Amino acid sequence: MRGCAEAKQREFPGRSRRECGASNMEGAGGKPTAVVAVVTEPRFTQRYREYLEKHKLLDRQHRVKKLRDGTVALPVLREALLEQHLRELRNRVAPGSTCVPTQLLDPVPSKKAQSYSPAQRLCLEVSRWVEGRGVTWSAKLEADLPRSWQRHGDLLLLSEDCFQAKQWRHLEPELWETVASALGAQRLAKRGRVSPDSTRTPAVSLLLGDHGWVEHVDNGIRYKFDVTQCMFSFGNITEKLRVASLPCVGEVLVDLYAGIGYFTLPFLVHAEAAFVHACEWNPHAVVALRNNLELNGVADRCQIHFGDNRKLKLSNVADRVNLGLIPSSEEGWPIACRVLKQDAGGILHIHQNVESFPGKTLQPPGSSEMEEHWPSPHQIISNQLNNGATSDSRRKTLSVATKPEWQRWAKAAETRIATLLHQVHGKRWKTQILHIQPVKSYAPHVDHIVLDLECRPCHLVG
Repeated sequence: MRGCAEAKQREFPGRSRRECGASNMEGAGGKPTAVVAVVTEPRFTQRYREYLEKHKLLDRQHRVKKLRDGTVALPVLREALLEQHLRELRNRVAPGSTCVPTQLLDPVPSKKAQSYSPAQRLCLEVSRWVEGRGVTWSAKLEADLPRSWQRHGDLLLLSEDCFQAKQWRHLEPELWETVASALGAQRLAKRGRVSPDSTRTPAVSLLLGDHGWVEHVDNGIRYKFDVTQCMFSFGNITEKLRVASLPCVGEVLVDLYAGIGYFTLPFLVHAEAAFVHACEWNPHAVVALRNNLELNGVADRCQIHFGDNRKLKLSNVADRVNLGLIPSSEEGWPIACRVLKQDAGGILHIHQNVESFPGKTLQPPGSSEMEEHWPSPHQIISNQLNNGATSDSRRKTLSVATKPEWQRWAKAAETRIATLLHQVHGKRWKTQILHIQPVKSYAPHVDHIVLDLECRPCHLVG
């Protein structure tokens, strides 16, 4: 992809690369932003394409990609894709097809994509505006432009590592109107570092606009929240789709870290859980959660428990417990064990950031060679999504592509949970690792994963 300097050189051929502020920046963040895609076999590609085009789901800005195992990934518009579309593709359009969602971390722009990337357009318009104010444009200023951002309707949330040079301060507030116009937004905010407080309040500054309330749609679910007070992770889309496909009809779920409803809502809206106890202690997130439950018509099936979940006055109620806190939810494990049904047990969905160590041999004792790379997401979730909602009992084997560090952490977590269950309930329980699900790469050599752990009293399993 052409950089900003090349775009400026095309538009202003009389200028040198030095005058244009040469740089190696390639679009937003040096890499294209990850996109959601639907994976299927090559023989079904044309049927999928026709269906996606007809329903205006096909992402025309990125190319179809052939994956290593021979399957094909068709980029789609993430906000438009619904669970019902996956069912129609799988059951009506191409019966017998794989049909699973995944994320393409290195999408290739299509030939029909605009000649200028958003980052190039931003560079061109900001540099012209800056020079019009009598400020010399430089490579330093170009390198200080945003390299990534999140779009929430008409609000654009910039990353924390941009507009740090002192020269920008003398150009405010008009600068923000120029940036917003270049990127097709009306409001602008800039991310800071997440506050180290227990509520993980985002340090976000509103640069342009009157308020930070936005609405985002994922898999047909509406989320409204204030970006200056609550976090929203686009990287969790595949996990939210997976959760939406779980067989939860008639079940009671406890979500120990509900936030604005990231997982509470998929469990209620798509997985059809009978009832959810949602725990959250960030007051701003609770306001958004209450609003989102009403927006999606499921408020009557959810009770919000505001405050520290360690003081939760619940026990013996849950068929499932979701522990969606990173880097670790370990502090919530005793509560999760307590709320599981004493006589029937249930399933824990435990989120964790796990470090990996490339180049080192860290295989568990007695293990054979294991692959040191991310598993293909469609391999991991094919069992859940193929042929509709699949029972957890069918997912009692780990993917061969899971990293040894994930397996070692999962076994340690299983052992710890078994001990806690014995302590909490006064009797022995049997635990079994059903599944390890990768969510995203959180940092270099740090993977956000989810462990599905089945926990049953011993009298149920013999």
